[in-house]
Formats: sequence, C-alpha cells, structure tokens
Amino acid sequence: MLPTPARRRASLAGFLGVVLAALTLAMLPAPTAHAAERTVSGGRLDWGVRSSFLTYITGPIAQGSWGLSGGAGTVGNSQFRFHSATGGYDPATGAVSAAYSGGVRFQGHFDEQGVPELDLTISNPSVRVNGASGTLYADIRSKARGSGQVNEASGVALASLDLSGVDLRGGSRISVTGAPATLTTDGATAFAGYYAAGDPLDPVTFTADTLDPAPDPAEPAPDPAPDDAAREQDEEADEDEDAEDAEEAPAAAEITDAALDWGVRRTYREFVTGDIADGGWELADGAQDGGALFRFPDGTGELDAEAGALTAAFAGSLHFTGNDLDLLVDAVRVEVADGSGTMTADVTTADGTAEAQPLVTFEVPELAVEDGLFHLSEAPAELTAEGAEAFGGLYAEGTVMDPLTLAVAVSDDAELPPLPDLGSEPVEEVEPEPAAEPEPLAAESTADDSSSTPVPLPAAAAIALLALAGAGYLVRRRTSGARPATTPSEDTDKETTER
Repeated sequence: MLPTPARRRASLAGFLGVVLAALTLAMLPAPTAHAAERTVSGGRLDWGVRSSFLTYITGPIAQGSWGLSGGAGTVGNSQFRFHSATGGYDPATGAVSAAYSGGVRFQGHFDEQGVPELDLTISNPSVRVNGASGTLYADIRSKARGSGQVNEASGVALASLDLSGVDLRGGSRISVTGAPATLTTDGATAFAGYYAAGDPLDPVTFTADTLDPAPDPAEPAPDPAPDDAAREQDEEADEDEDAEDAEEAPAAAEITDAALDWGVRRTYREFVTGDIADGGWELADGAQDGGALFRFPDGTGELDAEAGALTAAFAGSLHFTGNDLDLLVDAVRVEVADGSGTMTADVTTADGTAEAQPLVTFEVPELAVEDGLFHLSEAPAELTAEGAEAFGGLYAEGTVMDPLTLAVAVSDDAELPPLPDLGSEPVEEVEPEPAAEPEPLAAESTADDSSSTPVPLPAAAAIALLALAGAGYLVRRRTSGARPATTPSEDTDKETTER
C-alpha cells in the first residue's frame, strides 16, 4: 500500500525535526566550569576630572589651586593618580568592583579673609563595572555655591562610564584605557552647580591586579573549652607578665622598624621629567617608589615618648639627574625634639660635594605610641635654608614641600603602613592590523576561524550522514509524485517571512 500524501508529509516533518535537533545539539558550545571570583589587590586609577575645571581653578577668575592627599600623585600635568586598588572581580561575567586610595582638593574664589568660596575634595574613588557600562564613585566634600554650606558624602555616584567594546571576561588583570565619562546628577550637585548632569568629564583609565582564589580551608577542629581553674591560671600569668613588662620597659625604646615617606615636591618631580630638565630619578639601597612619594625603609634608632624625643636613620638613596641636574640624596635621618622635627640627609651635588644638610622641618604634636607604633601621617614640611641651597635655588627657604609621613615601630608585633600599590603597568593599546584580502571560497571553508564555535568532528560527520539520508529521501519523494502548485501570493509570503 502506497503511503498517502499526509503520511509522507508527517514522515518528512519528523525526519527534518531529527536533523534539526541533531544540528542544534552539535552547535551548542561545550559546558565550561564557572570561574571562581578573584580578589583585586593593587592597581591605579588615572583621571583628570575635567581639564577645563583645572584651568578655571588656577586661572585669573578663581585664582585658586589644588593639593593632593593620601598618597595620590600626578601623571603628567593634567591627571591625578589614585592607588592601591582593592575589591573583587568575576572572570565569568567581567564584573569589577575596585576601590582606590588618595584624594585631591580644589580651592578658589578666596574672600578677604582667605576663605575659599569654591572648595571641593574628591577622594577614595571606586569603579564598578557591569557589562558595557560602569560608574565612578568617590567620597565628596564640597561647599555649596552662595550659601557656603559644607556637604560631605561617601560613595557618591560621580560619573557614568561608557565601556562599549570592552570585554573584561576571562582574565586575571583588568586594564581599561580612556573610558568616556559623563557627569551624573549627584556629581553635578557635588560640583556645586558649576556643571550640569550629562556634561562630559575627562576619560578614566584604571587597572587592577587580581589574586588566584584561595582553596577552601579545611574546617578546623574546635579547641577544647578550658576549665575554670586553667582559665584563672592563664589570667594570673598574663597579669604578672604585663606587670613585669611595665617595670622593665625603659623610658627610651629601641626602634624595631621604621619608614619615612616623602615625595620631595610634586612640581620638582614634574620639572625633572619635563621638557627642560628632560631627566628622571633612580632609587637604590632599598628605597622604594610609591608613585607620588618615595619610601626610605629599615629605620633604626631610639624613641623616648615621655621626653618627646626621636632619632632614626633610614636606608635608601634617591638620585635625580637631567640637563644641568645631578642631585643625590641618601643617609636620610630624622630627629624630633620639643615638638619639632628635622629631616637631614647627605646631599651630593653635580660637583661631587657631599654634605649632611637639614632639608625640611615639620611639627610633631606628640610622640604617641599605640600598639607599639608611632605614626605621623602627612605632616606639612617646610624647606630649610640649607635645603634651598641643595635644590639649586629653585625654591626659597620656607617653601612648602610635600608632606612627610613617618612610621616607627617599637614592638616586633607592630606593622608599618603599606606603601601605595600601583599594580602592574597598563596594557598598551595595540593598533589593529589592516584586514587581509579575502581568500577564495574553497579556502575559506577550510580556514580556522577563532571567532566562531567549531563543530566537533564526530558531530559534523553525523550531521553529514543525516543530510545525505535526507537528500536521498527527498529524491525518492520527488519521483513518487508531482510537487503541488503554489500561487504567486504564497511564494511572496514565504520570501517575506524568510527575510
């Protein structure tokens, strides 16, 4: 009995369904393991805020200035660099949350008493990325225009970032260069109405290093609870030990470790690397570069908190060179007495003359030691007369230099504050190569296209066999009966649907 047209159509539909299902399964990408989230540790964010705003602040109308805090630095003459990224990164989705340290304060429009009408501080910026967009947040302290009311807020959504074309999935380092930024409504409020929401800001560049996920720790066995007698014995032993330490503690404590952080002066660093001096600097003997400051480590000496006295010597040397410039600073020392501190160093100039000279002075309200650590953060420093001579007369005596940070440990358990962590260098943008001439069609069919999903060989063979079987079936179908006629309107509708 010959199959009826209805049965033939049902059989063909079922066969085509099998072919389609096989093709769909073969083209599906192989399942991949979900990448574990990574911890962000180290990185930098470079941002000029808005170039016209910087020009306005220092121009003849506002007659103001800006200053840095928290280890923030500068990149060239138009960008601020924030440091020490922390946060999280999901390689599977490309989502990033990175927080940076440092701040910049803008002041202008001073009245007769020297009080600025424009006063804006942007600090501790952070970036959150999700897909093709992101947001730049920051802690804001600003003065309202007209009323002078000071407003402070943390984590203000300052700018929207356009990350179109940026794919951050599947890596271990994040590097984004020149992301376009526009001011948000909250950002416009922070700028005291000088700009409106939607106004363009300077592009944002940021990097972040990440750490390998730590393995899941084994569940530790709980410690047995001590009985009351053992607990009392431990408490008595601790009290006796504390009493002995208090009796034996000398008035002057020996320094176990110390570090001195100083950026010299921002404008001097820019002068050294600028077009005039066309130079740079080198660190040696353990000195470290923190971006906007230099660290002189491994301090030794003595601290007497009761007498308010401190003497400390540090390792490391700093050598500036350039056109008509050769200045070596090493053997850095600090002395504190009667609430005043002096930083001294051996200064070697171009003629080879080396002298121990006091370079800057700073105030020390008190030598307060807490948890075995004395920490003086960003103390304003002024240039001495000898320091002015050492810098070749570029600055006069009393010039404000970069602030000085001093950390002194008198206990083995005390930890010094970390140096600003700038992370790895940003990935350089690679210019795309011109597209090659297209190959003949036959060659294209055998080429390896890394942007497409390859079909596994067994699946491809199965699809080919099914296609051949389908072709044979269709041949038999065509020979068993004539194709029913279609009207022009039916063909037109079919073509329109396919489009």
